[in-house]
Amino acid sequence: MFHVKICGVTTAADARMAAAAGADAIGLNFVPGSPRCLAADVAREIVAAIPEDVLVVGVFAGTDPGDIRRIVEQVGLDAVQLHGHLAGAGPVDNPETCAALAPTPVIRAVRVGADGFAAARGWIASARGLGHPPVMAVVDAAVTSSTAAGQLGGTGETVDWSRFVAAGDLGIPVALAGGLTPANVAEAIRATAATAVDTASGVESAPGRKDPEKMRSFCAAARQALAAVAP
Repeated sequence: MFHVKICGVTTAADARMAAAAGADAIGLNFVPGSPRCLAADVAREIVAAIPEDVLVVGVFAGTDPGDIRRIVEQVGLDAVQLHGHLAGAGPVDNPETCAALAPTPVIRAVRVGADGFAAARGWIASARGLGHPPVMAVVDAAVTSSTAAGQLGGTGETVDWSRFVAAGDLGIPVALAGGLTPANVAEAIRATAATAVDTASGVESAPGRKDPEKMRSFCAAARQALAAVAP
């Protein structure tokens, strides 16, 4: 669905710079409490500012499917990324939410659990049984105390790329995320043979504020490494 995604874009200027840097997708955050969370009218201005061939993904966690559909229509989103937990406490996105979003393409954020990726495989299978499985998974390979405390990403500090390799049997395309920066994205791609990458905090000067040079460096390094591992 994408090769290089810059997530957590908050301004039209940052969106234009991300596209110019070489990102083929941007993520717009609609998770309350996130420093990158957007109102629908601001998100609509961002979508209007970028080329039509840049994929626009809306990121949600535990949001009612009807509310997601309304934002998809209001903003002009191309796809939805469900970033809530698979089950348990905190914001949860279950397979029924995925099915309720048809025909909008859905990307599923996945974190490794005590059972590895068994829960994620079960979630994807359930969504498939409901007729609308996710088209892609984004695997968070970051290892942070914040994530352990229940946060949903965007705080990556260190990376365990073996987590991503273990996700190869999810049955759908997988993107690598979590702790990726201009300095390590090429190494990460070489280590995992990833075909897509996703970053947010790794190209920021402050939460929600993208750094133009970091975006250019990240996209250039990622695209060069992706070309080298392409079959």
